[in-house]
Amino acid sequence: MKKIIQIILVLTIVGIISGASLVLVYNYTSPLILINQKKITEEAIYKVFPDGTTYKKIEKTKEDIFLVEDKTGKKLGYAFIAEGNGYQGKIDIMVGIKPDLKTLTGIEVLESQETPGLGQEITTNDFENQFINLQVSPEINYVRGKKPSKPNEIQAITGATISSKSVVSIINNGVKNLKEAVK
Repeated sequence: MKKIIQIILVLTIVGIISGASLVLVYNYTSPLILINQKKITEEAIYKVFPDGTTYKKIEKTKEDIFLVEDKTGKKLGYAFIAEGNGYQGKIDIMVGIKPDLKTLTGIEVLESQETPGLGQEITTNDFENQFINLQVSPEINYVRGKKPSKPNEIQAITGATISSKSVVSIINNGVKNLKEAVK
């Protein structure tokens, strides 16, 4: 009986110390994580709007939507974070769209857990550059095995059609949500 109490006491002390350690580490790293997330978001905004110098979050929406302006205060468009599921897991994308809400300025994949060597190709410049000046009306579409022939088409990645299709779907849903939010 004494041995059981001793084991319970040791496990309780180890549990309390482990829990307290986790709380301390979380409290220390949480502000650093927020700072890094803000930095990554800011870098992505300026990647999809290279001429942008300032941005402000639109507060009336629950989504992360940012109004981007140049140094003269001219409205360049909106940047927003769109997210959805890919082949392997969640994909987060920063999307830039002109003020008329009809033409993309570009995209930046923020987070992807797609298959290395295949689906992870969505993070390459070759894939992302297809979205520069891409029309979103009608909805973006993808083609396989040939060059895009319409102003709203991109070429899917060979061997990673599901990832390409997911990016297109995520962006189309994000644009639809943006249009509803800024009206």
